[in-house]
Amino acid sequence: MGNSSGWRGPAGRRRLLFLFLLSLLSQALSQPIRYAIPQELDRGSLVGNLAKDLGFGVGDLPTRNLRVIAEKKFFTVSPENGDLFVSDHIDREEICGKKSTCVLEFEMVAEKPLNVFHVTVLIQDINDNPPTFSENITELEISELAITGATFAMESAQDPDVGVNSLQQYYLSPDPHFSLIQKENLDGSRYLELVLKAPLEREEQLHHHLVLTAVDVGEPSRSCTTQIRVIVADANDNPPVFTQDMYRVSVAENLPAGSFVLKVMATDLDEGVNAEIIYAYINIGKAVRQLFKLDSKMGELTTVGELDFEESDSYTIRVEAKDGGHHTTYCKVQIDISDENDNAPEITLTSESQHIQEDAELGTAIALIKTHDLDSGFNGEILCQLKGKFPFKIVQDTKNTYRLVTDGALDREQIPEYNVTITATDKGNPPLSSSKTITLHILDANDNVPVFHQASYTVHVAENNPPGASIAHVSASDPDLGPNGSATVSPSSGVGLDLGALPPRGDSGHRPAPRRSSRPATEGYFQPGLYSKTIPGALPNYSERTLLYSYNLCAASHSSNTEFKFLNIKAEDAVPQDLLCDEASWFESNDNPKMPSNSGNLQQVSFFKPFLP
Repeated sequence: MGNSSGWRGPAGRRRLLFLFLLSLLSQALSQPIRYAIPQELDRGSLVGNLAKDLGFGVGDLPTRNLRVIAEKKFFTVSPENGDLFVSDHIDREEICGKKSTCVLEFEMVAEKPLNVFHVTVLIQDINDNPPTFSENITELEISELAITGATFAMESAQDPDVGVNSLQQYYLSPDPHFSLIQKENLDGSRYLELVLKAPLEREEQLHHHLVLTAVDVGEPSRSCTTQIRVIVADANDNPPVFTQDMYRVSVAENLPAGSFVLKVMATDLDEGVNAEIIYAYINIGKAVRQLFKLDSKMGELTTVGELDFEESDSYTIRVEAKDGGHHTTYCKVQIDISDENDNAPEITLTSESQHIQEDAELGTAIALIKTHDLDSGFNGEILCQLKGKFPFKIVQDTKNTYRLVTDGALDREQIPEYNVTITATDKGNPPLSSSKTITLHILDANDNVPVFHQASYTVHVAENNPPGASIAHVSASDPDLGPNGSATVSPSSGVGLDLGALPPRGDSGHRPAPRRSSRPATEGYFQPGLYSKTIPGALPNYSERTLLYSYNLCAASHSSNTEFKFLNIKAEDAVPQDLLCDEASWFESNDNPKMPSNSGNLQQVSFFKPFLP
């Protein structure tokens, strides 16, 4: 039984091994190339050898033309050795804020052939920011009737670093009346409460001075302090009480300034000044103050800045209610921001070339397309497509990268260029879209043969014409451009004619006819001259040639009308002899000359000379 599979034996096993390794390489290249670097690296710092990680050799780099495609280029690649370098200042806190993981993503493009590779760089946090308090001194009024165990909200320190480099611990200077506890919000942030450990006696001590220290555990450790001044206030029987411990609301982004968010409410059983309640923020950052306004008397929260889901999807706010007798109570406000489809997709086009050969193969890559939408969920999902019918299509490589490739035959003579419009549409309601147009110029290929304007030419020639007289005009055209459209017209070398090379299209030239030959009168020859002219309204590649003869023509006396047929045949098929009058096999007008079977496509020019007896 024969080896029909083709995979047995040493050669077959080698093919199997090659395909197996190729599949592994394809899978590897489909996965992102990953690096990790600390933030704040100097410009020019090495990230890694990208060419090696992509499997390129140093010799491949000049032709592959590796380059970074990103909205903001924090990295660049060396064209000499393929090393990836830091090209801009990388501040993790500025790029990713308080996100626990900070990743920069971008695409690497390689040409010839066009390939796209996804690269991710993990930005590792360094302890470059100390914790900070907004105030150096904080004053706190506490009633002398406050019971043991009562808690009082304190301002937390802020640290833009994350992980172990962020704020980890607080320390309170020793005091017999106070201690400190830490609690955690729903979003993971921490807040402080000062706890009363022992009753206060205003008559014994009117003020208490405390020092609060915030410390992170980064390397090196950083810290900050603030002073707390406790004022012991006169008696107030009842503290205010909020109607809810937690207020929660969801609002849409892009609310106009002044929009109502929610209202917090606290009550106090006291009367008069002791029942008057003032609302205030506790422990919030500058960003929240720029977005929300709290009415100190009514407890209403309204917007003062533009809410942007892409900036933050929620805010946790602590609100204090304080009565006229300096009793305080606290509640939390959780504001969730819902996403609106307010960002149209963005399209970035990177074209390897805006010129493409008209004989390009199907699937030839033309341009790289990258899309991006700041919205999330369905609002951020993008469909990329062509607007209109073209011999091109879009192929998706990764989630947000595509290639524009050929999907049909190109014909420059029919359509020399295309204005291709690429549209990216998200899945929001209503959907938003954006478009970009790329102009593709089709380069000429020599895919058209020259065409004579007549299949045959018949010419009557009177005897005794002077040398150099014009006896025939032949014309041909070629729709191709440049050298592809320059046609050469010449009679068959087998009949003793030689036009030589035609001048380029648009040029003109003339070859003078030679003198008469001293051959016997029984021989006849036509010697063509070169002549070209521009014909108004003719095709761009139209050429007209004038055939001139330079010898007297003799015909045999036994013929009253002799037809001379000059056949445009290949040089190798030509008959190596002169045309003599008595060689009837070439001059009989009623017989077809017998040409070799490989003579090809023939164009015929016939010349008739009337014979006078």
